[in-house]
Amino acid sequence: MSTGAMPAQVIIPPPEAGAERTEESAVANRGRRWYFSFFFISGFCSILYELIWLRLAMAQFGVTTAMVSIVLSSFMAGLGLGSWAAGHFVRKYARRLTSPPLQVYAIAELFIGCSAVVVPAEFMVGRLVLEHLGSGLSLSSSGYYVAAGVLAACSLIPWCACMGATIPLGMFALRSETGLESRRSFSFFYLANVLGAVAGAVIPLLLIEILGFTGTLRVGMLLNLAICGAAFALARKQMPQAGSNHERDDAAKAAPAWQEMLGSSTLWLLFATGLTSMGMEVVWTRQFTIYVGTFVYSFATILAVYLAATFIGSSIYRVWSRRHSHEGSLIWLFVWLVSLIPLLTADSRLPMPLWLRAPLGIAAFSGLLGFLTPRLVDRFSEGDPNRAGVGYAVNVAGCVLGPLLAGFVLLPHFDERFALVMLALPWLLVALSFLLFGQTGPATRFTAQRTIASGVILSASLGLIFLTQSYLKAFPKAQVRRDSTATVVASGQGMDKRLWVNGVNMTVLTPATKMMAAMPLAFLNRPPENALVICFGMGTTHRSMLSWGIDSTVVDLVPSVPALFWYFHADGPELLKSPRSHVVVDDGRRFLERTTGQYDVIVIDPPPPIQAAGTSLLYSREFYSAAKKRLRPDGILQQWFPGADLVTTVAIARALKESFPFVRVFRSIDAKGLHYLASRQPIPDRSAADLAKRMPARAAADLVEWGPSPTAEQQFAAVLEKEIPIDWLVSMKGDAPTMEDDRPVNEYYLLRDGWLH
Repeated sequence: MSTGAMPAQVIIPPPEAGAERTEESAVANRGRRWYFSFFFISGFCSILYELIWLRLAMAQFGVTTAMVSIVLSSFMAGLGLGSWAAGHFVRKYARRLTSPPLQVYAIAELFIGCSAVVVPAEFMVGRLVLEHLGSGLSLSSSGYYVAAGVLAACSLIPWCACMGATIPLGMFALRSETGLESRRSFSFFYLANVLGAVAGAVIPLLLIEILGFTGTLRVGMLLNLAICGAAFALARKQMPQAGSNHERDDAAKAAPAWQEMLGSSTLWLLFATGLTSMGMEVVWTRQFTIYVGTFVYSFATILAVYLAATFIGSSIYRVWSRRHSHEGSLIWLFVWLVSLIPLLTADSRLPMPLWLRAPLGIAAFSGLLGFLTPRLVDRFSEGDPNRAGVGYAVNVAGCVLGPLLAGFVLLPHFDERFALVMLALPWLLVALSFLLFGQTGPATRFTAQRTIASGVILSASLGLIFLTQSYLKAFPKAQVRRDSTATVVASGQGMDKRLWVNGVNMTVLTPATKMMAAMPLAFLNRPPENALVICFGMGTTHRSMLSWGIDSTVVDLVPSVPALFWYFHADGPELLKSPRSHVVVDDGRRFLERTTGQYDVIVIDPPPPIQAAGTSLLYSREFYSAAKKRLRPDGILQQWFPGADLVTTVAIARALKESFPFVRVFRSIDAKGLHYLASRQPIPDRSAADLAKRMPARAAADLVEWGPSPTAEQQFAAVLEKEIPIDWLVSMKGDAPTMEDDRPVNEYYLLRDGWLH
């Protein structure tokens, strides 16, 4: 299942009166326990696959926002398509089925297990196809995204459709086995699926640290195959029930016509739950990154809280629905109110531990939707797998649209607070429509109480909107830029200027960024002609490259970052107009793999912190292999490493040593971090004086612009005297793995840091 789509659930019917039902109820209870186990494990595996497939797709197709959205949309679209198709299958072919329906469900789980092996292979094939088409597609072009999107969709949708199909197929199989009718059957599977998803948001992170992505996918595959085997074994104990009353009833029910769907308020509400929940997840990421950081564990915590709250809300619905048939109109007003709570918990003025802000902000909203979503599907489907499939598909359609609306329409033009209010606004409109034009009944006898409660809720919501403030208020004179990728802030004066991306401090003005350009260029055996800089930052390294009078190409993922070059360097606008300056907005690794250019020097300065999600893609052996192809035979790669734990340090050093025959390592000029120089040819053993003589006068002046030494020779000497043998560095932790795409050591560190002990 996906983070925003409805997981699967089926509800336990109330005990039936009469001795003749005792045996059937006992069979039903045993069956429900099996099905709950199946869907718990299936929910676990689905989240596991989603997390890993997204990461593998990033490595193959790029870490751009557009590609991430395409992959997630393909995943969600597959879920919705599979749910609808499975419901249609049950309605049309139930009477013709001569084998136990549980076998059909088992086959779906078998295909899901196969996807663990097939999808990564499909991604690799897709990458090769794109490389073949590369000469006809310009970087960052819409043509590339169309081609990559088609390949990603073809890789994911068939397998995700099998995941989406499990809910209607499970409902059909359970009812065929027990012979009992349950109008709440969807919510039971939903409950089991969500609980499994909670585990799937946490446990795979530990497995990845131990086994890597491939090993963890194999664990998921084995679990799916175990479900398949157990389901087949259980099905052998069942008698085929072709033409039973329930199947005939399902077949007699017409599929919901489009006219009915468009006129169904329940389906519109299901669409809204998917749209707002997934859209808000995008906004929450922007809002709370400043507090939780950019680590995989931070995102996993938000996801786990979201799913756990959803599970609690669904559990409450299961108990509540046994004795109640209507949720009351005020609940929709509560949804509007709790959707605004992140405005409060994201307010930096509120005294609260950082780790509590995101959970407290999203828990109430997630719990309410966890209550309402299965309630709406149960009400729409009344136990019919076909209608449940339609309801689920409509919900998933909202899940597909929500992130696109938030990421490409709202956040590029408005701040996170406005985006959140706009996504919450449909619930205010729903609440007002129910309050003003809703049903008659017992609730109308308490008009005064409802009016007072409504007034209190509306007043509280207005307070949340107008009395809270964004973290950007802490930067009163800052320059703010927004795009679909990030919110970028430039603040400070003089040497205290800083660059913030989504609330995380990326870099400061430091001579180390000038040395990143000067060292590899000065060590070349000939005058340099061009260079490539991956990650723009403040633009200091790009500026230093241009001071050598050479062509410099710089690549950055966030469009708004190069737009602030002028803030950090007064000559920035003039340099950007230079014919030697080339700025590319793209994923740095994707650029390396698709460009045909050859460079004398390649400089990589990945965004901090070293443990940030996705950064390993710029430190892995596969990345260095791609960079080596873009270097001229005697070219030099400069890798800036800010420092980390010993295992990460050795893993990156080992990846460089295994990728290049010649590697030299120097401590930074400010004693923070390391400069790696790597090449396919021996790197000359030059003195500081020799290096300084090879610099143009303008480049030498640029190098010492911020000190600490007055001359280029002294600046180089301060670094050369701190050289570290690469073999010694690697030997510091002999059992450390090599940094690879499959083993992102820097990102997954919880077990080795002893956080669980």
